[in-house]
Amino acid sequence: MHTQLIQELNTVLKPSQILSGDQLQHRFHHIWKMDEPLEAVAVVIPTTTQEVSSILKICNEVQQRVSIHGGLTNLVGGTETLKEELVISLEKLNKIEELDASSRTMTVQSGVILEQIQKQAKENDLFFPLNFGAKGSAQIGGIISTNAGGLRVLRYGMTRNLVLGIEAVLMDGTIISSMKKIIKDNSGYDLKQLFIGSEGTIGVVTKAILKLQELPSSRVSAMVSINEYQNVVLLLKLMDAGFAGSLSGFELMWKSYYNVGTSAPSLMKPPLPQDSRYYVLVESLARDQSKDILILEQLLETALERGLIEDAVIASTEADLQWFWQIREDVHAITSQMNYDQHFDISLPIPLIGKTIDQIVAELKLLNGVEQVVTFGHVADGNIHLIIGKNESSQELTNSINEVIYRPLKTIGGSVSAEHGIGVHKKAYLHLCRSDEEINIMKTIKRSLDPNNLLNRGRIFDL
Repeated sequence: MHTQLIQELNTVLKPSQILSGDQLQHRFHHIWKMDEPLEAVAVVIPTTTQEVSSILKICNEVQQRVSIHGGLTNLVGGTETLKEELVISLEKLNKIEELDASSRTMTVQSGVILEQIQKQAKENDLFFPLNFGAKGSAQIGGIISTNAGGLRVLRYGMTRNLVLGIEAVLMDGTIISSMKKIIKDNSGYDLKQLFIGSEGTIGVVTKAILKLQELPSSRVSAMVSINEYQNVVLLLKLMDAGFAGSLSGFELMWKSYYNVGTSAPSLMKPPLPQDSRYYVLVESLARDQSKDILILEQLLETALERGLIEDAVIASTEADLQWFWQIREDVHAITSQMNYDQHFDISLPIPLIGKTIDQIVAELKLLNGVEQVVTFGHVADGNIHLIIGKNESSQELTNSINEVIYRPLKTIGGSVSAEHGIGVHKKAYLHLCRSDEEINIMKTIKRSLDPNNLLNRGRIFDL
């Protein structure tokens, strides 16, 4: 069958767009797994939506399973590939087709890197607010397919809040195009939302229209230290009220994260002493730097007077800004000090974060094989990350850690995935945050749009 498949693909693609056999030795399924050659039937590299459509139509007709590859930064096994699957890599769908300053939109193909979108917007005095550590590798198609979050969800929302239009291809080759620049469109079902966050299981996103903002002319930031979690919540309320809508970041680091990230071999130095329980990075994006600095100073003085914070330091230069935020964003500085690492992105009700994380960390440290637990996250939207350092990578230890972290979430109304998706690794725990009725509706949608279960099979749930 594979020979027939390759022959048919050759009728719609150039030979250079089809890689197989030894050509796969330099391909991989994740940027952290570059030493593991990709196993797949072949990799095809389309350059147009029509080519994606032709590929999927052929695969549907011959019952060929398909795996979609983007920037390969997914943390839940979303791009793990089996040897009997055909990979569609969207790396050459990498053009920014239009920037419309009047409507404040950008039309992009799905393989465009997030950092390129940010730079293109800035060069036109506009701003695309989505931001996270993998911005230099993550492609917008994968970002949309996982509804990624990041550092500024507090003010600008998740990816779905920043997408106005989408073009996607169904498994049978049908092209669904809703490429509108308008913000309001209440004409029936908003079908583009089906593809946002569906992890490539019902269609392949090939283009999108993104919503841009006016470029902020002021960015102020500070690092503060705190010893009680309840004061973290009170500081959030104080800052959000004081900045009156311009608070764009409120990032929480536990002592475990901050101390590792600011100690050798990390190159980052600590801007504040390493003896507090919590560290918060505050950011405001607005328009008057001198005025905004004064507001920040006044808010920090109030926080000190009320006993909410132990200490604070304001980023007074661009170098300070880069320094402070590099501590928060450089996850590699943490994982490079671990033998094996396991990552989590859970959602919790904000008032319960302190107590719940304390309980989880205490239980994790009792597990044989766990060497280190570091915690951090976007506390303003309830998204907490944990990285577990282990001395071995057995499935038994992985499952034990999963149970400790996921078990409390159903009772408190949390989620096993805040922004990374479900992928392959979390589908056994989906029932903890979605009801049977919700899961059955998801499966109904999947069967309707991909009745042969060929597209990104095994992600989110099994059929």
